[in-house]
Amino acid sequence: MQELKTDILVIGAGSGGLSVAAGASQMGADVILLEGHKMGGDCLNFGCVPSKALIASGKAAYGQAHSAALGVADVVPQVDYAAAKDHVHDVIVQIEPMDSQERFEGFGVNVIREFGSFVSPTHVQAGDNMITARRIVIATGSSPLVPPIPGLDQVPFYTNETIFDLRDKPEHLLIIGGGPIGMEMAQAHFRLGCKVTVVEGLKALGKDDPEAAAVVLDSLRTEGVVIHEQAMVAQIRDNKGAIEIVTEAGEIYSGSHLLLAAGRKANTDRLNLKAAGIEPTRNGIKVDDALRTTNRRVYAIGDVAGGLQFTHVAGYHAGIIIRSALFGLPSKAKAAHIPWATYTDPELAQVGLTEAQAREQHGDKVEIARFDYHHNDRAISERKTKGFIKVMVVKGRPVGATIVGLQAGELINLWSLALANNLKMGQIAAMVSPYPTIGELNKRVAGAYFSPRLFENQMVKQVVRFVQRWMP
Repeated sequence: MQELKTDILVIGAGSGGLSVAAGASQMGADVILLEGHKMGGDCLNFGCVPSKALIASGKAAYGQAHSAALGVADVVPQVDYAAAKDHVHDVIVQIEPMDSQERFEGFGVNVIREFGSFVSPTHVQAGDNMITARRIVIATGSSPLVPPIPGLDQVPFYTNETIFDLRDKPEHLLIIGGGPIGMEMAQAHFRLGCKVTVVEGLKALGKDDPEAAAVVLDSLRTEGVVIHEQAMVAQIRDNKGAIEIVTEAGEIYSGSHLLLAAGRKANTDRLNLKAAGIEPTRNGIKVDDALRTTNRRVYAIGDVAGGLQFTHVAGYHAGIIIRSALFGLPSKAKAAHIPWATYTDPELAQVGLTEAQAREQHGDKVEIARFDYHHNDRAISERKTKGFIKVMVVKGRPVGATIVGLQAGELINLWSLALANNLKMGQIAAMVSPYPTIGELNKRVAGAYFSPRLFENQMVKQVVRFVQRWMP
């Protein structure tokens, strides 16, 4: 057994772990990074990157079949599903050097390709290495949740970790789970020529604003995706080679392939947390506002920390750790300014409070500013007028924003900036946006907030009349 000592030990080479390792090493700390699977973690290999690549293939196919309104004849797209998967893997190959072992060794990081497991509060074993560190960062991420559905073990099924390796186009894809992953994969596969049925036990896109989610779900249903809500799965079974989903209400949905998108679970099984005195939770590991676990030398970041499960959250957490573990400065993680987006068409994005949450927390103090896409000239030019932006405002400051429509994931950036820096709506309104852009929606919704104050205010009108009467 080789004994190693280091300043920072990072367990997991996903986006959060890599950010900590790179930052800490380049700032002069001695860093060991453990990864027992693939460098880059879920995001690069099974999540964000491959899903967006497949969505791009679906978008290209859809565009060929729906371009007549722009003066270009519709054609039936000739989809090569295997070639689309080649595109997916080529995108991964182009990006993976940024997350490679060689690159991080170039930063001075000691990369050990083994899983890590605590043997004491201060020691982690990784293969033949026994490691002690001044600070330890758990960044092991999450994996697809495989629910204990009767019969599931009797049929083949896919998760996001395996669906991108499938090269034969599914005739009819069944998807269990109507969250972001399920809905993105549903639309992408439908556009690539598959029949798709989504079965959701509660409400599809249930964590998002209901009004905005309804726009997305209506669009998918209009395209042809079949979505069943309030349909709890009771059983999975094989029927002469077909896969059948049986719901608690007795409904039966049959297809050729099955994708599970029913949630995520934190990757903690290999860590032996008990040996380290680290308290787990139902969703991961218990942490305080500084992301410290119940072992004060150990931090947990990203999905395993039990909060919002997004790649950009892991990256944000990494910055908190760099400030705290390297410089000894107080630093706390906050969630109010963390945005998220679902990359369906139309896109759906959120930051801060939804309308319902804002009304619950602030009551009559909250004002809702709204602007619809069909009033945006660029959206009209693109014939992408479905959607809206609404901003929840309290005492002149935004506390949340909901956007559904073209480029919603891009537009939400501004509102994350506003919440992170406690900006006022007047500062958003002062922005000058180039014309014509989708980005004008952000300025126009700020204008919509001020319009009643300016154009429906009798005092303003009296002041204007007085000034006009006396101004030379």
